[in-house]
Amino acid sequence: MADADPLRPDMPASGAPHPRGTRHYVRRAREGWRRLPLPARILLWIIGIFFALWLILFITKGRFLKHPFERIVSSRLERPVRVGGDFQLYFDPVTIKFRARQMVIANTRWASRPAFFRADLIDSRIAPLSLLFGDRYRLRWLELRNAAVDLEWSRDGRNNTWTFGDPLRKGEPLNLPLIRRAALTGTTLRYRDPRMQLAADLGFETVKAQDTRFASDVRFSGAGTMRGRPFTLRGGLLSPDEMVTGGRNQLALHAQAGATVLEVSGTLPGATEIEGADLRLITHGPNLARLFDFLGVAIPETRAYRFTSALTKVEGEWRFTHLKGRFGDSDLAGRMTVSQPDDRLLLKAALATRSLDIVDVGPFIGYDPERLAKQGKAGAIQTVDGAPRVLPDAPLRVEALRNFDARLRYDIGRIRADNVPVSNIGLTLSLDRSLLTLSPLTFDMSGGHVSSDISINARTQPVRTSYDIRLSPTPMGKLLARWGVEESGTTGTIKARVQMTGLGNTLHDSLSASNGRIAVILPAGSMWARNVQLSELDIGTFITKMFQKKLKDPVEINCGLIAFTVRDGVAAADPIIIDTRKNVMLGRGGFSFRNESLDLAFRADGKKFSLFSGQSPIGINGTFARPGIDVISPELVARGGAAAALGIAATPLASVLAFVDVGDAKSAACGPVLAGATAAAQRTKGGKPRDDVGHGTTAKDEAGKGSVRENRRQEKKFLGIF
Repeated sequence: MADADPLRPDMPASGAPHPRGTRHYVRRAREGWRRLPLPARILLWIIGIFFALWLILFITKGRFLKHPFERIVSSRLERPVRVGGDFQLYFDPVTIKFRARQMVIANTRWASRPAFFRADLIDSRIAPLSLLFGDRYRLRWLELRNAAVDLEWSRDGRNNTWTFGDPLRKGEPLNLPLIRRAALTGTTLRYRDPRMQLAADLGFETVKAQDTRFASDVRFSGAGTMRGRPFTLRGGLLSPDEMVTGGRNQLALHAQAGATVLEVSGTLPGATEIEGADLRLITHGPNLARLFDFLGVAIPETRAYRFTSALTKVEGEWRFTHLKGRFGDSDLAGRMTVSQPDDRLLLKAALATRSLDIVDVGPFIGYDPERLAKQGKAGAIQTVDGAPRVLPDAPLRVEALRNFDARLRYDIGRIRADNVPVSNIGLTLSLDRSLLTLSPLTFDMSGGHVSSDISINARTQPVRTSYDIRLSPTPMGKLLARWGVEESGTTGTIKARVQMTGLGNTLHDSLSASNGRIAVILPAGSMWARNVQLSELDIGTFITKMFQKKLKDPVEINCGLIAFTVRDGVAAADPIIIDTRKNVMLGRGGFSFRNESLDLAFRADGKKFSLFSGQSPIGINGTFARPGIDVISPELVARGGAAAALGIAATPLASVLAFVDVGDAKSAACGPVLAGATAAAQRTKGGKPRDDVGHGTTAKDEAGKGSVRENRRQEKKFLGIF
């Protein structure tokens, strides 16, 4: 042992042990630990404990947690969870590694399959913070071998197999975990939704990608049925090789149901990450309504279509932008979004059509698109009980309307059709829990403007529809130019309003049970017709000028009203009166929405003496689909017979007396006429009540029963034809 240094008596000799030794350092360490603030000491203890746990788990792979895992997860899910083989659960090094063989999660009692999930192997890497924060777990890697997943809704639509916990808990929408990359072998997925009548079975397999930029290609294919219609589905998802690119997943999907085809291509942030996707959609088929059936959404029928759109998902909202294409012979462009606020499907759209073919309008209101495609406008006419009908009878899909809400703005530049001078259509549609409103629905027509408010209440049965349609003052020359009225020389205008309410799930049924009023008002003005003076129905003038095909003077209208009161789908004149400079034209009769029959009669009484006047009604008969004009009426034939008898008994000149009009027609007071008042409120120019106009009353309607001829006899009976 070396001697101590005489100059440093406090220092031991070299090689001698320190008098305080190890105890000194332990004591100093304890003193240093005590000098640390309490929070720091607690934090260090926590870190130490976690490190110890991490080390234990890493060494043992967490295999000892198998039974606690089964017990805890079974309690949380309220379903039995079993792992039949190897089990691992540990940090590697930061992400959670979960690996299990022969794992089974039981299904709910009402489900048609015993297991919700089963797999020979599940191997995953889970982001730990996603288990604590956020509403979706994040899996950086998932491998499944011979796995099967059963996704099923109950028949009442209240419960599903993927909403865990209380079996009576209301089913939540499917919210898949965010999976960055996956490898699937022999994996299948089964989906059943009785409400949507949807059943699908899909298979997934992962193969090595041929493109060196990608690690794997998850391919899927399957088949199913939707509302009784079979469909097929196939596609692939290329997962990026992050060692090379760190890029995005590339998706290609092709779905087909009969002639309906949907193709989606583009990129995804992750295997199941749709948020922020950059996709392109192409779809085509015979009827767009069939495509929306997959959403459980009811839209009007359409003719054949083809559309393209950019597609992405942002903040839980599917966005279809730069949408463009065609349906039938019409174009369509705009944008649409699909979301689920408050767990209820909501569609929003802003669409525009530059030119809409009249035939393409038909399916919107219930006409069969296939008939229209084959027959054109003739496809709108159907034969029912031997009589032609034009009012569509396609039922409103009430059940589908209950599944979603909608907000739509639709603008149309013009309608492409003969004798339909309509343009600048603007439609605002709102569907709020089965209450469908078209308000406003506006369009321009021959220099006038039509405003409509239509409400379809499907919250109760049968559906209740309210119609309020208004035509602003419109130049008569423009409106009737296609029916023989000369625009030049015609100064009269027309305004109108329809207010009705009907019950029924089809347009035909709704109008057949409707009540309300229809009124067309003609203020003062002139009308110049090319061929005949229809509002100057002096029979002699009518016949001679029909063959002359020319007029010397226009008709001078003082005021006019063509009005009907509608009761139980039968419209009766209430009143029809047009006061002109020469005549007072009166009309009686009406029409029926029930069997679509027409039975109207018009006659003109002269204000001045007329030597040759038939004084006989001109009849409008037939049906909406095939109207007819009865010029030579029985009254005119009777007068002709009387003239022949007089000519034989006296002289040929005497036969003219049968057609003499003494000119005693009573001029109308224009105030009630221009106010659209009922027949009971009409007055002569002298202020006396009129007794020569129909009062909108009918006998009990028996229309719609028996043959067409019998129906017409009934109509004449209850409509009070001349």
